[in-house]
Amino acid sequence: MKVTRLFDIIDHQIAQYDKEVALAQKTNGSWRSYSSRDVKQIVDNVSLALLQAGIQKGDKVAIISNNRPEWNFIDLALQQVHAISVPMYPTISADDYAYIFDHAEVAMIFVGDEEILAKAKVANAQKKVPIYTFDQIKGEKFWKDFMDSGESGNLADLHALKEQVREEDLFTIIYTSGTTGRPKGVMLSHANVMHNVRAVEDRIVAPKGTSKALSFLPLCHIYERTGSFCFMYMGISIYYAKSMETIADNLKEVQPQIFNTVPRLLEKVYDKIVAKGYELTGIKKSLFFWALNLGLKYEPNQNQGAFYNFQLKLANKIIFSKWREALGGQIIQINSGASALQPRLARVFWSAGIPVCEGYGLTETSPVVAASVRSHEDIRIGCVGKIVRDVEVRIAEDGEVMVKGPNVMMGYYKQPEMTAEVVKDGWFSTGDIGEIVEKHYLKITDRKKEMFKTSGGKYIAPQPMENKFKESTLIEQLIIVGENQKYPAALIVPSFDGLKDYCKHKDIPYTTDAEMIQKPEIKEKFDREIEQLNKYFGNWEQIKRYTLLGAPWTVETGELTPTMKLKRKIIHSKYAKEIERLYA
Repeated sequence: MKVTRLFDIIDHQIAQYDKEVALAQKTNGSWRSYSSRDVKQIVDNVSLALLQAGIQKGDKVAIISNNRPEWNFIDLALQQVHAISVPMYPTISADDYAYIFDHAEVAMIFVGDEEILAKAKVANAQKKVPIYTFDQIKGEKFWKDFMDSGESGNLADLHALKEQVREEDLFTIIYTSGTTGRPKGVMLSHANVMHNVRAVEDRIVAPKGTSKALSFLPLCHIYERTGSFCFMYMGISIYYAKSMETIADNLKEVQPQIFNTVPRLLEKVYDKIVAKGYELTGIKKSLFFWALNLGLKYEPNQNQGAFYNFQLKLANKIIFSKWREALGGQIIQINSGASALQPRLARVFWSAGIPVCEGYGLTETSPVVAASVRSHEDIRIGCVGKIVRDVEVRIAEDGEVMVKGPNVMMGYYKQPEMTAEVVKDGWFSTGDIGEIVEKHYLKITDRKKEMFKTSGGKYIAPQPMENKFKESTLIEQLIIVGENQKYPAALIVPSFDGLKDYCKHKDIPYTTDAEMIQKPEIKEKFDREIEQLNKYFGNWEQIKRYTLLGAPWTVETGELTPTMKLKRKIIHSKYAKEIERLYA
């Protein structure tokens, strides 16, 4: 059958693979699975329920939940009735929920649990659109009851409506953070994402029809969402990890062949492995670090000689085999995206027989622009892979990566001017600086925009955060740092006048600025100040560590422009040691 719209994947999977386990989730200590045919029946019933509830073509419906099969059911059902899904991070603030509810004009909301429900209710206080929950919560509308209401619907009506959906039609609006602090709604069509599904199919070596994938990255992010469509299309069973904390256990239980991840998780895995290495003693400790050092020198596409190869083979047998067991023992491929992967991690994992394939893309490109080929000959550590088929990439004069192809978004919802700024003559401006290596491999070298990602793949828009933190009477200047790091951190120049006032109020003798910022009671006050201001942001945006500086930034000393804007590169360079210590 011809698969042109994303919901066609359901029938495609039944026709090609008819999976006994299409989706699975661990509930109350055991795995609850849904076959391909279960998925179809549930999705059809939800579609009919949506129609009976009055959802019409073009209506927007929010989905806010951690990963679970219900997420897919609602997503696919909305597609079938020509409605538009608006996925949202469970961790963002109620204020962000309210903005998106209003901007997208959502007509219905589905939430995962009680914690998300509480925020959604605050954000929905004025709109009062219906909210349904995936967890059964007393006094709330349960999604399963909603689904059951569709059983009396007419499947013929649904089929007629499905026939009207075209591949170029909008199917989702994904809100991404902007430098202004308010998220932009990226509009993606069925064709955008279906292109990506087919384009990355040849980059996935896990056997079709028989493989298993563990899923834990948020489905509201286009990376995991497109990945899930690809897995479904290829007949790969998707198992949802119970939580980020249970991934290690779930890997051993599921024994997947493949999963998508972000560098931050691989960093955690690596850090835990090395920490255990330090706990060893004697010959075991020596062997561990001997193997680790071999891995750090590894080049997948280079033959480093018979002696090195012999040592690596031995290291794989006595040391690295345990690493593979920790990941379930069946891993064929790990896909890493959303931020830059440290080359040392790529080398070590490849040397250990754990191929990590880095990719690159943005929400606006559905998302994949380039992806690594899983082979020792084709992998290039430090690059984000080869450009996928039907996609063009060119490097602008200033080094910016420009992308053109069927994966480029329809535009930003209700923001034609902003769309026109980034898409010109079909070319999308990524905001990233890069180069083409060996004519085929894309390498990202820098970011043109101020916005950055942590190693966990989360976007950080520093300017609105900095402005919020400077509302404190104790903070004069502040810069958010953390590109490709574990968490956001900050360099803070105190308002010394405000600090003097605080000390006077608390009867703390004031000596010099430099001495005061070293005092424990002052640091404790700043800890409380940061903790209070962090509440305005999602968990992934919050400042985890900071350093107080003893002198202000000025135009004269070079940290500020004449219009008093931060010279970020200058500050990063000048305070490199201080920033390094924030992540030590």
